[in-house]
Amino acid sequence: MAKLAGTIVCCYWITVVASSSSSPAIGVNWGTFESVKLDPRAVVEMLEANGIGRVKLFDADPAVVGAFRNSKIELTVALPNEMLRLVGSLPAAARNWVRRNVTRYIRENVNIKYVAIGNEPFLKSYNGSYQSYTYPALINIQNALRGGDEGTRAVKATIPMNADVLAETVPMVPSAGAFRTDVAAEMIRIAAALADHASPFTINIYPFLSLAQDPFFPKEFAFLDGAAPPLVDGDRSYSNAFAAAYDTLAAALARIGFPDMAIVVGEIGWPTEGHPDATATNAQRFNQRLVDHILDGAGTPMRAGPMEIFLFALLDEDQKPIAAGNFERHWGILASDGAAKYTLNLTVLGGTTSNSNSNSNLNLNSSRPAMALNGVMVRHLPSKWCVLNPDADVTLVGQNMEYACSFADCTPLMYGGSCNEIGGDGNASFAFNSYFQINQQERHSCHFDGLGTITKVDPSLGSCVFRIGIQSAATRRSQSWITAVALIFPLFSSQILTSLP
Repeated sequence: MAKLAGTIVCCYWITVVASSSSSPAIGVNWGTFESVKLDPRAVVEMLEANGIGRVKLFDADPAVVGAFRNSKIELTVALPNEMLRLVGSLPAAARNWVRRNVTRYIRENVNIKYVAIGNEPFLKSYNGSYQSYTYPALINIQNALRGGDEGTRAVKATIPMNADVLAETVPMVPSAGAFRTDVAAEMIRIAAALADHASPFTINIYPFLSLAQDPFFPKEFAFLDGAAPPLVDGDRSYSNAFAAAYDTLAAALARIGFPDMAIVVGEIGWPTEGHPDATATNAQRFNQRLVDHILDGAGTPMRAGPMEIFLFALLDEDQKPIAAGNFERHWGILASDGAAKYTLNLTVLGGTTSNSNSNSNLNLNSSRPAMALNGVMVRHLPSKWCVLNPDADVTLVGQNMEYACSFADCTPLMYGGSCNEIGGDGNASFAFNSYFQINQQERHSCHFDGLGTITKVDPSLGSCVFRIGIQSAATRRSQSWITAVALIFPLFSSQILTSLP
C-alpha cells in the first residue's frame, strides 16, 4: 500500500461493478497470514451465523475455498501476481487455472462470484514488473471463464488496484480525479474489458493510512462523524476522506469514458494496534460509522444510492509483512483466535442488507457467541505463559528477544503498541511468551538460554495482554491420540494425561 499525496485519501482498494447495487451490501476480507490458522469450516460457520453473505480471499487455497461448499456466501478468489506472466502469456494456463480454482469448486457447490487478477499490479514500487502482463491475464481469464460451463460463465474477473493509479491533481478535489499518465492507456483498456463483461474495477480506500503517513492530514477528516471542516468542490461538499476518495475514482472513470461504472469498495478498515491512532476505540468509531453510512443507502455527493463494501479485515494476521507499518498485523475486527476486539453492529434499522445469505439483521457483536469462535470450534492452549526468569543472567536477553520476535509477533511492543511501556523485563517476557504460544507451548520453546520460565500466573499488564495460543490441528490430533491411549490403558492414564501441554 502506497501513499497518495494530498489530503483526500491514501491507498484505496475499490471494486467497481458495471451496474449499481440495488441495495446496501457489506462483506469482509479474509486473509490468512497466521502462525496458527483457524479451522476454515469454523470460520465459515461463524460467517453464516452472523449473516455475512460476501467474502473476499487473497488466493485460492483449497482448504479455505473448499470450506465454502454448500454455503450461499458469495466468494472472491484470487490469481497471485506471480502467475500473471504465465497466465497472460498462455491462454491454456488460464484455462487450467480456471478449471482447478473456479469450475471445480462451482461443481462442488461453492458460490464463486469474482476472480481477482493479481493484487495491485500497477503499484509504483513494482516499477512496472507486472504492467505488461496484467491486461493479457485479465483477457485470458475472462475468455476461460466465458468458455466454461454455465456456472463458470457467471463468474466475473477484476483487477485490484492500489490508489496510486490515480494522479495527483491540481486542484486536489474529487471532480479533478484522473488516472496516472503512465497507466492511463492501460486503465482505458482494462475498464473497457471489464465493462464488456459487467465486471468490477478494484481499488483500496484507507483513510487511516493518509492519517498515519501525513502529519498534516486532518484527523477528523479520516472519520465519518461529520466533525471535520468540509472539503468544498464546486457545489459539492465532502466531510470525510471516504466519500472524497470514492468520488475521485468516479471522476477518473468518467474522464476515460465510463461515467456510469458503479463503484464497490473492496477493502476498507481501521487497525487496532501498531500506531498511536490505531486503537480499538478508533477502529470501532470508523467502522461503525462507515457501516451506518453504507446501510443508510445515501451514497456520496457524486454517486447517490446504495453501495457495496468489503471490510478489511475479518481477522488479525500475526505473520503479515510489516514493511508498511506495525499496524499491518492488526486490521482484524476479530483477533487471530476469533475473539471480537470491539462491538460492530451491522444491523439495518427496520430492514435488512442485501447480503445473499441473510434474511435477518447482521450483527458483529462481541457479546454474540457465534462471532467469537472461542467455545465453538476453537480450542485454546492451557493457561500458562513463558516469561523472563528474574534470577537468570540477563546479558543474553537482547539476542534471545530478537530471535523470538523474528518468528512471533512483537509489534505490540513497538511505538504505538499496547505493550510499548511495560519496561525491559516486560518486553522480554512478552517476546518469549509470543514465541512460546505459536510453538504450541512446547517446553523447549521457553528455554532461551535459560532465561525463560513457565508460569501459570497471567503476566498481562493493564491493556497489554499476554495471549494464550490456540491449538493447531496437529496438537489436537496429538492430544486425541494420547487421550485414546490413556482410555485403553487406564493403569497408565495419570502418567499419560499429565504429559498433555
